[in-house]
Amino acid sequence: MSHDHSLEQVIMEYVGEYISRNRAAQLVRDSLNEIGVGIFPILDHITVRTLSIDNRAQEFLAHGYAYSETLEYDDWWAKVYRAPGCPALFVDQAYTGERGATSIIPGWVSQFGDRTLHHIAIRVEDIEVAIQRLSAKGVGFAGTIVGERGGDLRQIFSVPEQVGGQVFSVLELAERHCGFQGFSPPQANSLMQSTVRK
Repeated sequence: MSHDHSLEQVIMEYVGEYISRNRAAQLVRDSLNEIGVGIFPILDHITVRTLSIDNRAQEFLAHGYAYSETLEYDDWWAKVYRAPGCPALFVDQAYTGERGATSIIPGWVSQFGDRTLHHIAIRVEDIEVAIQRLSAKGVGFAGTIVGERGGDLRQIFSVPEQVGGQVFSVLELAERHCGFQGFSPPQANSLMQSTVRK
């Protein structure tokens, strides 16, 4: 099977635009570029917020992503798409009607649209060490690590970047073990709440 280079180009265009507006991600990219690794090999997943998952996913499906799973939360839901050799694509939206009334997603999409990434997740070997080293360089983190030490998945978001006084984007650190590639609904919901502006 031949590799679709246009898919990597689409991903890197979105990631490049995201990094241009997220200081924590700039720091990670610059450090990785310094040693010649680059950011693409350590991308765990990228996240798009939207008002219509199925419509928004069409761009990525046309480049080789395929539906993987649906995840449900209290007031929002998501679909995960995968493509060989590429980061998972996590697309989320609020439920329609009363169930989604408390979701922060529609307000975010109204402010920033759905043609930009809400966050990227960087895969790390040891999340505590990554937090310590990034904190020493001025990156703050929201909340605490979600997921138990030794568990399959541990995650944390950086303190959100602000655009026009509004919460815009976060950088996620993800520590994975035992070959686990999925997502944990309780953890994702906790991460979502960690970035709600107090």
